[in-house]
Amino acid sequence: MRGDGEVSTLSGSKNTEIKKELLGVSKYMGKLRQRIAAAASKDDPVLIEGPSGSGKELIAQAIHKESKRKEKPFIAVNCAAIAENLIESELFGHEKGAFTGAVSARKGRFELAQGGTLFLDEIGDLSAAMQIKLLRVLQEREFERVGGTDTIRADVRVITATNRNLEELMEKGTFRQDLYYRLNVFPIHIPPLRERRTDILLLADYFAERYSQRNGKNVRRISTPAIDMLMAYHWPGNVRELENCIERAVLLSDNGVVHGHHLPPTLQTAEASGTAPRGTLRATLDRVERELLVEALKSSRGNMSAAAQSLGITERIMGLRVRTYRIQARRFRGG
Repeated sequence: MRGDGEVSTLSGSKNTEIKKELLGVSKYMGKLRQRIAAAASKDDPVLIEGPSGSGKELIAQAIHKESKRKEKPFIAVNCAAIAENLIESELFGHEKGAFTGAVSARKGRFELAQGGTLFLDEIGDLSAAMQIKLLRVLQEREFERVGGTDTIRADVRVITATNRNLEELMEKGTFRQDLYYRLNVFPIHIPPLRERRTDILLLADYFAERYSQRNGKNVRRISTPAIDMLMAYHWPGNVRELENCIERAVLLSDNGVVHGHHLPPTLQTAEASGTAPRGTLRATLDRVERELLVEALKSSRGNMSAAAQSLGITERIMGLRVRTYRIQARRFRGG
């Protein structure tokens, strides 16, 4: 966590003991844990609504892992990533010779998920024809493979997710009202990351630890300027974007600290960081130099000599630089 107003300390944190899908300290996360537990205790369809990158599949996995179906398969399908002419075969399977290229019979995702959970992401992208077929499966609990006549019983718990407003799609006539009510038995809403900013630093710490271990790095801290950038950014890509940013920063770090200049350029704009434009090379170098001086003084608890030695400069140069940037070394003493 952030220490003495200057850094976020990763060592000794309990982040790795918390399930990633439940990570967070915001008021929303407490309610989400309650919703997951409630959903897991039932077998009704769940509809998860939230923006792209907010962790909808992780929530679905968490529900499955805590449910009575946890020993059975969890099968995920992104409906938007499959061509319309292939989605029926993908979900329900096909018999040999059902269409050109069907050289053998194939099980669909419903069969593969038997006894377990089927997660259908981006459900709002299903065609009208597929919406009817899905509705029948939910109502009758049975289906046939493409080109087949045998009825297959569907013992599957269905969890769906979308980043689109299904109620607006219903008004436009592109999403069936009866299917919506069948899917929305147990709704869960995930707000965008920018609306739960108290979770940003905790998530950043978690991802820094994760990718530090994965890549054999020794990243221990996130500097204050980097924290400020993370907290000021609007995160259009949500948790997925945050994870990618921290992974990149960990790979670039060479001194155990994630600095602001390790973060993507999109986080370093005036709009993102709340600072005046700093587009020149001189201004950028000054900013990086000041950040390194502050980090060295923090590590040495305000000892100018030790800080200078860690930076490979003389005490005289250290003193000049500290005065130039108006850094008060005494504030780090005893911290």
